[in-house]
Amino acid sequence: MKAKTFDNQFDEGADITGSLDLSKAKRVLQEQKRVNVDFPTWMIESLDREAEKLGVTRQSIIKVWLAERLEDSALNTPFQRTRRDAALR
Repeated sequence: MKAKTFDNQFDEGADITGSLDLSKAKRVLQEQKRVNVDFPTWMIESLDREAEKLGVTRQSIIKVWLAERLEDSALNTPFQRTRRDAALR
């Protein structure tokens, strides 16, 4: 299929998934890396209660909460490199 035909079908809202080779598709910035973190017992118990309330796993709630915090931090803190930051590098 030519690119122009593909683009037109996409623009018209047609189902183009049959024209794609998804065998090697990857989600950008979604590569997984395993880490181990030690939490105090009270924190694990609190995480488990919250996860149960939401109907998700402990791992899921940790990932979501960390992602939210990192996004908030990135949005609310302008990137400014100070002399002190440069000295620490």
